[in-house]
Order: sequence, then structure tokens, then C-alpha cells
Amino acid sequence: MTASKASTEALLATEWLQATPGERFKIRTSVKETEGAYSMLEFVVDPRNGVIKHIHKNEDEHFIILDGSLHIAVGDKVSDAAAGTSVTVARGVPHAWCNLADAPVRMLAVYSPGHIEEFFKAIAARRSNDELPALAEKFGLVSAGPTLREGIYSIISPRA
Repeated sequence: MTASKASTEALLATEWLQATPGERFKIRTSVKETEGAYSMLEFVVDPRNGVIKHIHKNEDEHFIILDGSLHIAVGDKVSDAAAGTSVTVARGVPHAWCNLADAPVRMLAVYSPGHIEEFFKAIAARRSNDELPALAEKFGLVSAGPTLREGIYSIISPRA
């Protein structure tokens, strides 16, 4: 590995990146550190931010809520996951989440296997939302519906 590539990877390991305005993430454990087994990202999600209902074709997703309360749908089950709660979403299961509270939600997301980490890096580096469909396809993400509530900011309809 070149010195330049190593310093870039070290920066990504410590830098907060933005998935969309109001949703930041930091790679806490890189897929390279686990030889592909998993990656762990920390997210801070502002009020009224969330994701559309979607499916991961390639990985399981495990959420650990550190601060706040996450409104989450896994399949047909909708619940509120408070700090200290964990939620597992098996690959192939439609799911969505959002922050309905007045304070940010802080959570860890563990992806196994962890190669989807590259999707998040690409999302942070994108120049326009026109790139989203190709990125989603490349990383095995399938749209399965809208956000859980109207008025939720997402990657499809970000904050101004």
C-alpha cells in the first residue's frame, strides 16, 4: 500500500462524512480490519432524517442505538428503539428508519459481511443524486418504498 493510500484510509477511519444533510457517519471498524467479515459505522441522525424502505441483497444489518430513539420498520413490524436497544435486519428483509424525536439519534450499524462500507464512502463523495441508482445497484440495494412518514428528509429528498 502506498503512503498516500494509507494516509487516505487513515483519514477515512477518523473523519465524519455526510451521507446526506442531517446524516453523518464515521467508519469505526473497517472491512479491511475484519478481512471482509463486517464493518461498523457510527451514525448521527438529526431530527426528521431517515431512509426510504430498502432491501440489502448482500448483507445483514445490525443497529445498536447509543443515544436517542430510532423509529424503525423491519418487514411489517414497526417499533421505537430506544438507547440501549439493538435491532437486527436479515439480508433480503425490507426495512426503513427515521428520527422522529427533537434530538439527534446516535447509533452504530454493523454490516456483515462488511463490503457495503464502500457504498457509504461513494455516497459521501458523490456529486449529484443522479449517481444514486447506479451505486445502489452496484452494492445490491433495492428500493422497497418511501420513508416511514411524510416530511422525513432522506437521501432521495435531502434537506435544503
